[in-house]
Amino acid sequence: MTQPLFLKSVLQEKIWGGDHLKSFGYDLPSGKVGEYWAISAHPNGVSTVENGDYAGQKLNDLYQNHRELFGNSKKEVFPLLTKILDANDWLSVQVHPDDTYGLANEGELGKTECWYIIAAEPDAEIIYGHNAKDKSELRSMIESGDWDHLLSKVKVKAGDFFYVPSGTMHAIGKGILILETQQSSDTTYRVYDFDRKDDTGNLRELHIEKSIDVLNFGAPANTVPVVTQADNLVRTTFVSNDFFTVEKWEISGLVNFDKTAPYTLCSVLDGSGVLRVSGTDYPVKKGDHFILTSDISSWSFDGALTIIASHDGEKLV
Repeated sequence: MTQPLFLKSVLQEKIWGGDHLKSFGYDLPSGKVGEYWAISAHPNGVSTVENGDYAGQKLNDLYQNHRELFGNSKKEVFPLLTKILDANDWLSVQVHPDDTYGLANEGELGKTECWYIIAAEPDAEIIYGHNAKDKSELRSMIESGDWDHLLSKVKVKAGDFFYVPSGTMHAIGKGILILETQQSSDTTYRVYDFDRKDDTGNLRELHIEKSIDVLNFGAPANTVPVVTQADNLVRTTFVSNDFFTVEKWEISGLVNFDKTAPYTLCSVLDGSGVLRVSGTDYPVKKGDHFILTSDISSWSFDGALTIIASHDGEKLV
């Protein structure tokens, strides 16, 4: 039977986490939850199918054993990971390697990612890039702790979007709720962690040499959103490249869709309604995450919904 895959996933406690993810209906184990790995086949947090013929199966196993659901993708691992992050404090200042460096040094893909700002406190900021001109200046500023001059800060608000390719110095600031779409990788190089100590009183590990190896120079180039509007749908395409395409669907009533990619990941950020596939209705609400698999050629939504939809950059042939 042709049906979407609804997923239940893994909450990750973090030193900088909070309790805002309970607004999505998740049962939090503590007040320090930083991430919900909403759609993930990464071994550090694998999603489980909740419904239908594949109920109880892990997404990584399903991808390996039923590649037809994913357009018979030739990619060795499920390529994307969707997270929701609650930054109750600053995350570490960090950088991710590209695929070549990540595979050679960590045995996994690098990480290009992007952020949709779900909510932000007044005057909330991110770090997005740095001001060093070359590696010599970068090393000098890091070693002297000249963070005020090195780091480039940007104020953010709900609805903003940031493209964060590998090699970009970045950090999510306090009071920000984000949906992140990224390559399926958990490799992070910390440059600075505000001299914080973990629960055992130890400073967290930094990765200065690897960071200097992979950091890009020059201001990061954000993408330019493209907005189209039709009956009951405002569609915003934030980014479309070989890594991923990420869109926002703002739905107000009945909207019909035809697939434009082998499969599509969907995260409901607000509202409620019905997803209709092959004559079957599935209720959907804020906090739901699901995959429209390759055998679903068309579908419809009816309701008031805000959805972030993504796919891995593969095109239909």
